Amino acid sequence: MPERTRKGLNAPLAQIQEEAMHSLRLVTMAGLACLFASQAFAEYAMGTMTVMKGGEVMAIMPDGHMGTMMPDAKMSAEMMKMAKPIKHCMMLMTDAKGKTFMIDTSSAKAQAECKKMAM
Repeated sequence: MPERTRKGLNAPLAQIQEEAMHSLRLVTMAGLACLFASQAFAEYAMGTMTVMKGGEVMAIMPDGHMGTMMPDAKMSAEMMKMAKPIKHCMMLMTDAKGKTFMIDTSSAKAQAECKKMAM
């Protein structure tokens, strides 16, 4: 029989299987690395939310969907007449049906939990 080349068509079946398994291992390890990296970034991103821009208005509906807008100076001045400053940490929660609730954070224990979550 003629000498068989490593990557030629006449390579022994064992060599071809070994190369395929090696490639499969590399792809699997790369996939697992991407999976774990994406989970780490997702947990990091979920810990903090972005800060609102100055003058931005955010509306949160009872079903949990949100909207934002940048009002003009006149509209902003009118809204500020109705606005009250936030005195402490606030928490919102959505139930399994999608309805949004505001959690009473007036107690010291609730404030500590709210601040811990916001860090």
